[in-house]
Amino acid sequence: MVLSGMAACLLLVILGGVGIIKAVTGRKAQAAEQTADAGKEDTDKGKGTEKKGSIAGILASSDRMQELGEQLQTALQAAQEMEDAFAGGAGMSDYSIGGRDTAAALTSGEVMSTRALLVDWDTRTAVAQRGASDRINPASMTKILTLLVAAEHVEDLDDTFTITREITDYSYSNDCSAVGFDDGETVTVRDLMYGTILPSGADAAAGLAFYVSGSLEGFVDLMNQKLAELGLSDTAHFTNCVGLYDENHYCTLYDMAEILGAAIDNEFCREVLSAHTYTTSATAQHPEGLLISNWFLRRIEDKDTHGTVVCAKTGYVVESGNCAASYSTSNSGKQYICVTADAHSSWRCIYDHVAVYQEYTE
Repeated sequence: MVLSGMAACLLLVILGGVGIIKAVTGRKAQAAEQTADAGKEDTDKGKGTEKKGSIAGILASSDRMQELGEQLQTALQAAQEMEDAFAGGAGMSDYSIGGRDTAAALTSGEVMSTRALLVDWDTRTAVAQRGASDRINPASMTKILTLLVAAEHVEDLDDTFTITREITDYSYSNDCSAVGFDDGETVTVRDLMYGTILPSGADAAAGLAFYVSGSLEGFVDLMNQKLAELGLSDTAHFTNCVGLYDENHYCTLYDMAEILGAAIDNEFCREVLSAHTYTTSATAQHPEGLLISNWFLRRIEDKDTHGTVVCAKTGYVVESGNCAASYSTSNSGKQYICVTADAHSSWRCIYDHVAVYQEYTE
């Protein structure tokens, strides 16, 4: 077994503790033997007694060696578990993407986005990439993580939440896309989930943040905790739940692929991310509900991608252009995740995903 430096240090600490216990135990045993010897009669010091004492000593020594071996094995196991924990653990490595250094350069002239990535999601291996390790602002692709974090903290999707003036002002003042909920409108948490993804509603995303954490800042803390849990905190950090530009709000295309992969593993998140349309619940302000759409899915569904694009989320800020993350199953049954950034239009972003799936999937 080969251990890292940290795990080896832990092992030394454990073994050191074992040694101290052994030393103390040994001194106590020696003192007990001396007391017993002092009370013996001279007749007990004969050759026969010495032989019996030697046999007992050998047996005791054998038992102690077996005990030490068991404790050593326990120490090694503890050290290995600690090393696994620091390495990310099984839960974190589930979404880790390999093959980053060996992935083909994504050189297709049909893909105009300056950054693009295709991942074979069955093997968690990068197939082709262009600038996939570069830091980007993820824009509204951020809301994939917003959805995932909310889904992991919400217990009742039919619970209700009342939209506040603070939420509508936040969406309006930052020039965000919105579902169209009104100040004082009471909606279901389920509506907030769908509203966050399909029309990329900042009013819905902020509503989720307040519902789950009581504040935007508290929810962002949960988002960064989730990034750490996924093992992405070295390359990704979020400052808001909607994707507003901020120099400290960033990730890579690899990070976004892993975030989407984690989301599609959540049954409800996958349901939301794959919905083409959804009608919100009836309210006093909107008696017939609001019909909302995932326009990326609706626009790409009739394109030849050599498969079916099942889930998707788009984004746009000036600093990162049009971007999108999508999940597809090919005609051969393989699973893929595609992430692109910095396309010059929303339609170009769609056609870039089509081109990537056409050229690089099996």
